[in-house]
Amino acid sequence: MIDHSRRGIFRRFSTKKTESPLTQQRLPWVKNEVDFVSQCTRCEKCITACEEQIIVKGDGGFPIVDFTKGECSFCEGCAQSCPENLFDLTVAPAFSHKISINESCLAKKSVECRSCSDMCETQAIRFQLVLGNVAQPQINLDVCNGCGGCVAACPTSAISMTLEEAK
Repeated sequence: MIDHSRRGIFRRFSTKKTESPLTQQRLPWVKNEVDFVSQCTRCEKCITACEEQIIVKGDGGFPIVDFTKGECSFCEGCAQSCPENLFDLTVAPAFSHKISINESCLAKKSVECRSCSDMCETQAIRFQLVLGNVAQPQINLDVCNGCGGCVAACPTSAISMTLEEAK
């Protein structure tokens, strides 16, 4: 079994000071991370089945969703193609993360940009008019489905995924 929490120790000692947004996540509807890592055979059937071609090989050859390549359309191809019992399609939402927008956002730097909201089908990102400035992004986390469409669309990589706290 792989303990992914131990891998972060090497990243802490990195001399790079660039902060990269979290853009790679486990597949949607995965029942349990521990079971996924121990039972996934890395057969790549989910990678082949992905309509959007956003599932790629991650650490150790395990499949992950790379939102820099596009958004998840929730086609269920990954779950249906898996020969193992690793997915639960009845779980809602499919992902356990939500988006956040950091200070490198063009709108936050007074440059007109609405790429993220243009790609947001659920309208979780809207822009609020501000007197004397360009409209500013507002996120409605209650309607964000975690599809990642906004991540690939952002020209400055200002959007990242954060794990949602258990309620």
